[in-house]
Amino acid sequence: MKKSDLAGRIAAGLLAAGGMAAPAFADGAPAGFDPQALFAPLSLPDAANAFRDSAGKPGPQFWQNRVDYAIQAEIDPASHALRGDETITYTNHSPDALDVLWVQLDQNAYRADSRGSLGSPRPRKDFTDGYQLDAVEVDGKPVHYLVDDTRLRVDLPQALASGGKQLKLRIRYHYTVPGTWGGRTAVTPTRNGDIYEIAQWFPRMAVYDDLRGWDTLPYLGSEFYLEYGNIDYAVTVPSNYIVAGSGELTNPKDVLTTTQQQRLAKAAQSDATVMIRTPQEVNDPASHPKQGGTQTWRFHMEHTRDVAFAASPAFVWDAARINLPDGKHSLAMSVYPVEGVGKDKWDRSSEYVKGAIEHFSSKWYPYPWPVAVNLGGHGAGMEYPGIVFDGFDDKGPMLFWISAHEIGHTWFPMVVGSNERRSAFMDEGFNTFIDVYASDAFNHGEFAPKRDSEYAPKGGNPVDEILPLLADADAPTMMAPADSVAEKYRHSVSYFKGALGLVLLREQILGPERFDPAFRKYIATWAYHHPTPSDFFRFMSSEAGEDLSWWWRGWYLNNWQLDMGISAASYVDNDPSKGAVVTLASKQKLVMPATLRIDYADGGHEDIRVPVEAWRQSATPKLALRTGKRISKLTLDPDHKLPDADRSNNTFNMP
Repeated sequence: MKKSDLAGRIAAGLLAAGGMAAPAFADGAPAGFDPQALFAPLSLPDAANAFRDSAGKPGPQFWQNRVDYAIQAEIDPASHALRGDETITYTNHSPDALDVLWVQLDQNAYRADSRGSLGSPRPRKDFTDGYQLDAVEVDGKPVHYLVDDTRLRVDLPQALASGGKQLKLRIRYHYTVPGTWGGRTAVTPTRNGDIYEIAQWFPRMAVYDDLRGWDTLPYLGSEFYLEYGNIDYAVTVPSNYIVAGSGELTNPKDVLTTTQQQRLAKAAQSDATVMIRTPQEVNDPASHPKQGGTQTWRFHMEHTRDVAFAASPAFVWDAARINLPDGKHSLAMSVYPVEGVGKDKWDRSSEYVKGAIEHFSSKWYPYPWPVAVNLGGHGAGMEYPGIVFDGFDDKGPMLFWISAHEIGHTWFPMVVGSNERRSAFMDEGFNTFIDVYASDAFNHGEFAPKRDSEYAPKGGNPVDEILPLLADADAPTMMAPADSVAEKYRHSVSYFKGALGLVLLREQILGPERFDPAFRKYIATWAYHHPTPSDFFRFMSSEAGEDLSWWWRGWYLNNWQLDMGISAASYVDNDPSKGAVVTLASKQKLVMPATLRIDYADGGHEDIRVPVEAWRQSATPKLALRTGKRISKLTLDPDHKLPDADRSNNTFNMP
């Protein structure tokens, strides 16, 4: 029977108990479930106000400061040193006059005396001296400053007024680039030369916002919170180096051969990967327009919070066109050493980047930049705007998954600029969520389903794999600050639970027809801004047309488990023609909408959806089923879509 036919014959409601068959487990309100607790009014961590409204959108008085950078940098391969000279144009849109500026010095995390080094459970053996500041000036004049761990306080001789007033902060500096132990930024040796993977490489402004004023959490390794603007940067390297970086290369005629320029032009029109610099050309002097000395590569990037780059004499280089909505295009590029060459290895990298970005762009929000680079290096598995750092020895499904995941960070947090240092699930969880569907979409599901080996053995069901975490009394909630989440829980909480929460919201609570437009609008609304968890919770509830307080409370603010079941069922007046009454029960604090399958004695079956409202007034709700014929079996969640802790009580056999 069609669901539309069944709908008129089934009523779900609270009925008086009586005449039930023997229960699968004891009747009565289970100790774990309290409807009044789950469905109580919810106070979110951040109150709605004129800056962030009750619909989860920027309010009428919303403001955000702006940071633009102009940077000159030079790499000295002999000493592994980077020397930089940056000018920051800082625009104060806040209502406050600012008498100091705070700047992030993330390279100082590599010092032996840094908070990150001393507080890490894994002792580090290698260190650098961090940033060495050669000069700090405001509007051309030296100023007093204070370095405290990974923060720099600049004392202004005159407060920067509100209302869009600007100043220019110039910092000249140098530091030693870590070896591969640096993780996210490193010098990686390869057969044909070192690869410089350069990130967190210039002092970056801390965010001053309406939530905390200056957000000055020290850098302990839990990623970033950065302000938006435009960045122009120039990198001077030996003439035999190739540089690939965030944004658009603005002087290709100065640093590329005529052949390479022609190949790039061809790639911009090609859905198939085009070689820009072949493996055979890596050691060929003719693959550089200049012999000896240095070259300066210049890049420009708009609407960005950061830039990163890679430089090496060892790069193989290829590219392919990315097709974006409304007839627009971008360019997928991959750079990697000859060690990464292979038909199931980096030969397919640009294909993977292209496919992932085309999916993310059509499904959620268009890719905003002219180039997307995948770097094959020592394997940081790290994302930056317009460029990601992966491992040159990755191959097969893992190369696709890591490439798609890292480039997926374009949307979270590079476009939607949430605070990664405080709310990791809005970064890793949201990105892992969109990864799931990218794997399904790529090349007819070649690498589907997307699995994370850390928590998902081959063939496992994700809703079962989350159960140990939900049952762990020591596990943090997704609202725990990123730096407070132990490595034991980092992936399972921030990535896996964060992603599964959105999958369940999309597929089991709202449905794609309501979730997808709301999620797209959330991305567009908060693009290049800084939403909080409270903004997201309010936005999705408002746009989807659903009070989701119970879901935010159970899955996000708490680590509540789910264990629903069927405790009893009987025919009305012992007569199958009059329908049946089914009693549900929950042994845990969280409940969800669920499918109830009715298997009939004649071999047919029907499904109904039990709404979460069935649980609002009772821990043992009763459903009236106007079925009209004999039932053989009842099953709650027959397709195993919910993270039910104990499925032994999900099936009830009728006498």
